[in-house]
Amino acid sequence: YFMAIGERIRFFRNLRGMTQKYLGMRLGFPERSADVRLAQYETGTRTPKADLTEGLAYILDVSPQALDVPDIDTYIGLAHTMFTLEDVYGLKVKEADGKACLQVEVKPGDRRAEELSKILKAWREQAAKLEAGEITKEDYDKWRYNYPKYDTTQRWVKVPSKRIDDLFQR
Repeated sequence: YFMAIGERIRFFRNLRGMTQKYLGMRLGFPERSADVRLAQYETGTRTPKADLTEGLAYILDVSPQALDVPDIDTYIGLAHTMFTLEDVYGLKVKEADGKACLQVEVKPGDRRAEELSKILKAWREQAAKLEAGEITKEDYDKWRYNYPKYDTTQRWVKVPSKRIDDLFQR
């Protein structure tokens, strides 16, 4: 799904207050075509290769993975993303105080569910700090958009690849 990365590029570019021309020139495109090239990536006409994605991430001060997201731009795509998280990582839909919530069901020896649980706990820790006024929204966003760079709760582990056949290997 090509629009996802383009929309993320636009989101972070706008968040950083950059124009398409400025970002394109920072990436090394000629001034006369820098904005056109960025527009092509943002609209999905072109898909950035890995090295360009790395450059974008560096300039936008985010992890490359923050730019490369699954198809969550439609409710159906989002639903199927969550269903996959259930199948692969033990994410379950539960009810708490009359509201639907998501919870990781960790079974003994289920490393994927354990790792997702650790990520969610680290995320909750940062969200709680934000809610308590211990950190700013900017600090919180820096933590989220650069994850796991600033995560101090755990050693970083390798995330399984996105190959479909890897989803079913245990």
